[in-house]
Amino acid sequence: MWSLETLGRVRLSEHFYMREFLYSEIANFHQIQNIPDDPDLAIETGSVFCRSLLDPLQDTFGRVAVRSGYRSRAVNEYGNKNRLNCARNDNPLECHIWDWARGDARVAGASIVIPWFADQYDRGRDWRDLAWWLHDHLEYSEIWFFPKLCAFNLVWRPQPMRRIDSYIAPRGRLLIAGDAPTETVTQRQCRYGDFPKFQGLVRA
Repeated sequence: MWSLETLGRVRLSEHFYMREFLYSEIANFHQIQNIPDDPDLAIETGSVFCRSLLDPLQDTFGRVAVRSGYRSRAVNEYGNKNRLNCARNDNPLECHIWDWARGDARVAGASIVIPWFADQYDRGRDWRDLAWWLHDHLEYSEIWFFPKLCAFNLVWRPQPMRRIDSYIAPRGRLLIAGDAPTETVTQRQCRYGDFPKFQGLVRA
């Protein structure tokens, strides 16, 4: 039997503990418990997400700030019904419900900010510089960019879709799942040539 205190202490990866992903403004303000129905599955899926995507980011850029992490089905459903920027629970692209496996459709994601890049974004840097860096270095499934702080949803799935979308101008789809990038390797590398040296496993 998991207690909430014990669950929060679970170390998901080198840099991240479960407690960082359990806080929710929606849950806090509207007094809805944000606790997994299946803590073991949430831990298993969240661990893969953190080890494969978040740890390399923190090793490379320094602190990664979690804006919105795990959501229980109850919290996410409330957020969707009340137009609080939550997708429907049954939306195939919903990524915050880590403990709801539908067949092999496990998923884990979080909305995060990289302060190192947010500072440059505030000075006018193009969000696509970071988008293409993420594409070239991480085994992500989906990425969605948002205007405030250049926050983005970063998603892990066992079978990654490799899709990038943005609500920042130019809005829309940067990369369609299954398609080749619209910029060459050289063009992409020129965008992020001043980024810190990548710390992690290089994509094959």
